[in-house]
Amino acid sequence: MERISFTVHLSILKPVEEVFDAVIQPDKLSGYFTASASGPMREGSTVKWRFPEFPEEFPVVIRRIVPNDLITLEWESQEGGYNTTVTMKFEALDPNSTLVSISEEGWRPTEKGIRSSYSNCSGWMHMLCSLKAYLEYGINLRKGSFLKPEIYMNP
Repeated sequence: MERISFTVHLSILKPVEEVFDAVIQPDKLSGYFTASASGPMREGSTVKWRFPEFPEEFPVVIRRIVPNDLITLEWESQEGGYNTTVTMKFEALDPNSTLVSISEEGWRPTEKGIRSSYSNCSGWMHMLCSLKAYLEYGINLRKGSFLKPEIYMNP
């Protein structure tokens, strides 16, 4: 069986430059997705993301950035011992709207790998919905969304 992958998509009614910037800049990313990020995403860097419902930080290795087009990163799978790869694509649909696609791949086809992929799939979709709410309406959907973190880390 080959490694597990998924892709989620959402259109955001903002220009591609604004959407891309809201993902790579730590002050903006923490307005809808993380509690904090140790720095901006830069190709070849490692940033640490912290989420309000978890005590640990998550190292995120930035592999590739093409401004306003692509971000590729890696982080450790919930199973541990190997990384998964996340690819974010940004497509300008017109001057004031952007299609964002997030793919993640690389889970082992184990029971925990499959469950972890489902958890991350829902997490990335939540991230996209939160990004949309943040940019279009100025609200943080993530705040208070995950009050029982044990169900998300142990799917």
